[in-house]
This record gives sequence, structure tokens and C-alpha cells, in this order.
Amino acid sequence: MAKTFSVSVSPETASQMIQEAVVGGSWTGELIDIYSIGNDASNTQCTVLVFEKHYYRVGNRLTLTVTIDNLQGCTRVHTVGGGGGEGLFRFDWGASESFEDVVLRALENVRN
Repeated sequence: MAKTFSVSVSPETASQMIQEAVVGGSWTGELIDIYSIGNDASNTQCTVLVFEKHYYRVGNRLTLTVTIDNLQGCTRVHTVGGGGGEGLFRFDWGASESFEDVVLRALENVRN
């Protein structure tokens, strides 16, 4: 399930906090890609982070995509996890939501 919320730190700081939580707090979490684009004149930025992590409960690797931007004046974070389900119904035993919750916990002290 996708989640969107705002935080009281810059996109760069939010990105660093998330990376530390996902990669630093896990044996199997890794940053697959990071893409950032910004406009220095307007001080706006958008960063997309893609993570992958193995979850034993589904016996598979899941992905987590995090988009961080300040295009509307505040820093927003959007998360969506996926890829862990098996079969026709893609049931993942809540692993995708647990992966997204890593971001929520990492930013809980700076959430608005």
C-alpha cells in the first residue's frame, strides 16, 4: 500500500535518513538506484530511491521505491513496496507494508 506524508527536513536529509535505515539497518537491504533532479534557481528537488531487500516470510526479494520532493514548498515522501507476492493474487504476507514501514520509522521524529 502506498503512503505519502510530509517531513520537516530537506529532501537530501530525508534521503540520507532513509538510506541509513534501509541499508544500514539490514543484512539484505541494498540501494539499487538513486536519481535526483533539481532546480537551483527555485531551490526545488526531486529524488527517487529504489531499494531491494530479501524477506524470509515470502522467500523473495521485494522492492521499495521512495520519491522525495519539495516541489510544493514542503518536503513530501511517497513510498510504495512490491514484488514479493506469489501466484495469481500476489499475496506477500504483509512484507511490502513492513518494508514501507522502515521509511516511516526512520522519519518518525521529523514527520509533520
